Amino acid sequence: MDNEYIYIGKIVNTHGIKGELRVISDFKYKNKVFLENRKIYISEDYICETINTYRHHKIYDMITLKGYNNINQVLKYLNQSIYVKRNDLFLNDDEFLDNDLINLNIIFDNKEVGKVLAIKKVGNNNKIIEAIINNKRTLIPYHKDFIKKIDINSGFIEMNLIEGMV
Repeated sequence: MDNEYIYIGKIVNTHGIKGELRVISDFKYKNKVFLENRKIYISEDYICETINTYRHHKIYDMITLKGYNNINQVLKYLNQSIYVKRNDLFLNDDEFLDNDLINLNIIFDNKEVGKVLAIKKVGNNNKIIEAIINNKRTLIPYHKDFIKKIDINSGFIEMNLIEGMV
């Protein structure tokens, strides 16, 4: 898990002629990854680069990379995914990634009723939890109305489930 790569966004275009890149990202902890001197890894080949500058512009996260100052130098990265190493993410105790929820036990009415299989994105801003509850595959909205408590260290997610889910 130390060298696990975490997807943080995709390079969708360039901006200007000095090598600035437009990134689309819905990463939860942008403030921890889009930083000057932060190492990022580009493409499935995980090419290591270092962020030189960062700014937010409209819906984009705009970055320049150290050692690049011309659009022609960065064109090779168009349409490539960006990653960070998991061990470079310094999350607080109450912070976690969606992947951290996978395999957590689901607690409902003080009983273990299932296990989280996956977190899936649906639409632009919504997610669902795919789970096995009482040996049945179930989809649960990833929403505060359904999630009471998440305890990564203890390995459980306490939920408010409605009739038909259990």
